[in-house]
Order: sequence, then structure tokens, then C-alpha cells
Amino acid sequence: METIRLIYDTAKVRLGFLIMACALAGVAMSPTGSLSGWQLFVLSFAVLLSSASAGAFNQLYERNMDQHMRRTAGRAFVTGRFKAGWAWFAGIALVLLLAVVAAALATNWLAAFYIFLGAFTYGVVYTVWLKRRTWMNIVIGGLAGSFAVLAGSAAMGAALAPAPLILAIVLFLWTPPHFWALAYACRRDYEAAGVPMLPVVVSESVATRTIHWHAVVLVALSVLPVFFGMGWIYLAAALAGGLYFLRATWQLVHKPSIPQGWRTFAASIIQLGVLLLGAIADRLILG
Repeated sequence: METIRLIYDTAKVRLGFLIMACALAGVAMSPTGSLSGWQLFVLSFAVLLSSASAGAFNQLYERNMDQHMRRTAGRAFVTGRFKAGWAWFAGIALVLLLAVVAAALATNWLAAFYIFLGAFTYGVVYTVWLKRRTWMNIVIGGLAGSFAVLAGSAAMGAALAPAPLILAIVLFLWTPPHFWALAYACRRDYEAAGVPMLPVVVSESVATRTIHWHAVVLVALSVLPVFFGMGWIYLAAALAGGLYFLRATWQLVHKPSIPQGWRTFAASIIQLGVLLLGAIADRLILG
């Protein structure tokens, strides 16, 4: 059981379920096409596996940096409970390959390609190329979640349909304030590790206001799918989750503190979860 728990944490499976929900929302918001139960299951599991492979690679690659951060010092590759080596790299690559091939066979190659791009963006573009080099790291890295939405809509044959495309853009805009709130709360850790997250390289005022205005734009944009076929359930979810997130970012601007940084980080997860569940429920209930 201990090994299973360590694998679960190392592969960031909780994050994987959120990414899987992004793909399901992409399916739900697509105006055309349909998937059978088994196709939907394989697509969902493929997205979860690809996310897990990227998460495990992130912890494997960053093990030396993680030891300098209190939040990550207990990770399995840092403590030695998992021994880093080429077997891990090979296993991670194999899991990603399995996910891509399964998605391609169950749906289509475009959906599989988007799944691959999501893992590649997080694992290589963000983790290897950008994270230690520029504060824009998580801005570009935000595309990882967007590709999950596009994988869902591509599986339905509606890759560029307006509603899922808007949701993909919302995901792109959501990731920076979500992660910057975490980086604000853990600023000393990122300073110690030499990672140039936005709250590390700019003043507190600039960081908190940037988080807030990013949230304003993404919440406003999240309402637009109502004009492209989404119903009142989606609208209610977008407004409820969005206003909750904006309240947290506004409080971070006016009463900045580490606890409020954590509350804002949690509010971002709640906002996205409510939005995605609203999209799925809208499709299931309203058709």
C-alpha cells in the first residue's frame, strides 16, 4: 500500500483527474459527434495516464531542485524512497506511449496527438525548458490543460468548435493565476530553489494585481460558451465558480498574506472544478 501511495503522489494523480475532467468537458461542449461508453472510458483513462506520466517525469527531473523547497522536500525521488534511473524514464515513456496509442485506436489520431502535446508541454516545455529560465514558464505551460480540452473535442470530431475552443483558452488563462497564487504562498521556497516565478521576480503589488486581472479575464471569457450552445446550468456554474475565485483574488490584492495566497490557490481549483462539472452536467441534463 505504501508503494501505491507513493506512485499516486509521484504521478500527481489528483491533478490527473482534473485534467481528465477537462477532456470530458471538451467532449460535453462539442456540438457534434458522439462516443460510446467504452470509447469515453478509454479516452478518459488515456488522458489520466498521460497526465500521470508527465507528473512523474516532473518529479523525477526536478528531484535536485525539490530538495530545496519545504513543500516538495518529502517527495519520493528526493528522499530516496524511489531511486532515480533510466528504468523510470523508460517506464514513464512507455505509459505515455500506451496512452497515446489507446486514445488513437479508440477515437482518432488528432485526439491522441493533443493528449501527447499536453504531456509534452508540461513535462518538457515547462519542466525542462522554461521553469528555471523565465517567469513566463507557467504562462506557456498553461497550454497543457488546454490540450486536454481539445483532445475531448477532437475525439468528437469537433476540434475547433467555438465552445470547447473557448474553454481551452480559459484553461490557458487559468493556469497562471492558479500557480502564481501557489508561488506567492511559497515564495521563499521558490527563491531558495532559484525558480523565477512571477511573485519572486516582481513586487507583491504587481504579483497580486496580475493574478487578479488574469482571473477577471478568464472568468469573463468562461461565460462566452453560453452564446455557442451551452445552457443555464453551465452559465450558473461559470458565474458561481468565477465570482468565488474573483473574491479570493480581490482579497489577495487588498490583504496580501501567505494564508490568503493558499486560499486563492484553493479557490482557483474550486472555480475550475465547478466550471467543468457545470459543462458536463449541462450536456447530461439539457442535452
